[in-house]
Order: sequence, then C-alpha cells, then structure tokens
Amino acid sequence: MKGDKNYELPTAEQLKNEMDRLRYKRSYIRTLTGTIGALIAAAAAIVLLSVLVFPVMRVTGNSMQPTLKEDQVIMCRRSAHVKQGDIIAFYHNKKILVKRVIGVSGDTVDIGTDGRVTVNGSALSEPYAALSAEGECDITLPFTVPSGRYFVMGDDRAVSVDSRSSAVGCIAEENIIGKVNMIILPFSDAGKLN
Repeated sequence: MKGDKNYELPTAEQLKNEMDRLRYKRSYIRTLTGTIGALIAAAAAIVLLSVLVFPVMRVTGNSMQPTLKEDQVIMCRRSAHVKQGDIIAFYHNKKILVKRVIGVSGDTVDIGTDGRVTVNGSALSEPYAALSAEGECDITLPFTVPSGRYFVMGDDRAVSVDSRSSAVGCIAEENIIGKVNMIILPFSDAGKLN
C-alpha cells in the first residue's frame, strides 16, 4: 500500500517489544503447566501415602475419650509389630474402629468386679482409661487371646463396645489398618500420641 499514508511499518523497537511479549507469554504458559503438573503429582503422592503408608481418618464416637475425641482427624502408621497399649485402627463389619490393645496372642485377660483389668495375672496401670472396665461384656472371663488376634478395649469403658463383646471379639491381624500415632486436627490438639 504504497499510496496509503496511514500505513506505517512497525519500528524495530515495536517489533522487539512484540517479540518480548510473545516470548513472555510462552514462558508463562510453560511455567503454569509445569506448576499444575507438579501440584497434580504432589497430590497423587500424598493420596498414595495416606492410603498405603499413613492412613488418615476422622474419629467418630466417644469410646476412646479422653485420649481421642469425636471429630479429631488422626493419622495411622502401618506397622508389623503391634503391642499392648498401642491404639489401633481396624476394620470391623465394613466400619473402621479405633481401640487400645489390651492383650496379644496367648495373653489371658481378666476383669475384676472392681473393674480392674489384669493381663496374665498382672493389673494394668491405665491412666488413660476414663472409667473402670464397666460396659457390655458377654464373654467368659478370664479370656485367653487366640493366636494371631488382639484383645482391644476403648478408653471410655462405659460406652465402648469392644473385645468384651462377642459382637466384636478379638481383632485379626489382617483387619488392622495401623497404629494411631498422631492427631492432625484440630490444630489445638495436634501432636504425637504417646
């Protein structure tokens, strides 16, 4: 358009500015997609860790008070070695329950008329228990824990339905999700469990 006086060729400065703008746009898109990809990978890793290594769950019910309260979010750790005193999460009738291990395979558990729990003839020191071992108990005591199983009780003995009830019974090793080792939420309660 030689004859058109309104048409002007862009200056070198204008071309440079346009090239810089396009380069910045491409760089921004690359950075954005890289960041989104990294966030998706991190989220996938967190989900895998929480499912396979450190399951996270919410406490429902009051059977573990005062140690655990309703609506707290807890983290478990998968462990091959479960011992007396550990708090475990396990599957029971398509539900997840959280209780404390009182006896392991071969232990003999007894509950006296005063509510004191003994294992293999020795009284347990239970500063975590809200009440003596009151509550539902329809098993014959003393009770010997079968091989590959765990006798569990809630810390609030008056409301807990646990191994003292034939409806729950002793917990099989393969039903254990893991040991509860940390409270995550609320932040005011967050911390490692002893």
